[in-house]
Amino acid sequence: MNIPPQLLPAPWLWIAGVLYLGAWAVVVRTAPWRVLLDSSRSHAFLGACVFLIVLWHITAMPFPGLQYHYLGAMLLTLMFRWQLAFVGLNLALLAMAAAGTLDWAALPLNGLVMGLAPALAAWGIFRLVERYLPHHFFVYIFANAFFGAGFALTATVLIAFGLLLAADAYSLGQLTRSYLSYLPLMFFPEAFITGMLTALLVVFYPRWVLTFDDARYLQGK
Repeated sequence: MNIPPQLLPAPWLWIAGVLYLGAWAVVVRTAPWRVLLDSSRSHAFLGACVFLIVLWHITAMPFPGLQYHYLGAMLLTLMFRWQLAFVGLNLALLAMAAAGTLDWAALPLNGLVMGLAPALAAWGIFRLVERYLPHHFFVYIFANAFFGAGFALTATVLIAFGLLLAADAYSLGQLTRSYLSYLPLMFFPEAFITGMLTALLVVFYPRWVLTFDDARYLQGK
């Protein structure tokens, strides 16, 4: 989504900076950092971050701030929980800023929109599935990884849509035609890629997926 700073009022950027620091404070205090002491999991985390950096540079952009690309928030959340997903998504944003494709002044705002919002949305979806649906392998894949990924992306798109509309950066008609109308085309690739990768991971590298438990989702099913 990569919202440039010139599209938003300056006070919004300052408020975003304060909220961004607050989000980092919570993440630093609550993240499951110990899992990264395992060399296999730390390599998987860094590999996932590199994967996102590559895919986030493959974008379509009809107007500044309106980008279409794979998000990957649900995949990271299922693998490492929402806190480390937030860290991974923001590492991808930092790489974009270092490469000059993201304005440093907009990093806090984009860190909230493309980091915190999708990570929390993905975690909320996971918790709802855990609470209300059967603990089954196919439920985990399709409800969490497939549909959950699409809904986490949808939440992120709607937040960016609301910000740009509230800031009067674009008209409602422009945003609807150039952004929301393409949401189904973004939903299904996000869902398919995340669902496929999650299925492969839980089969071949289940230790990399912290939210998956063989005893819970496979045994006796």
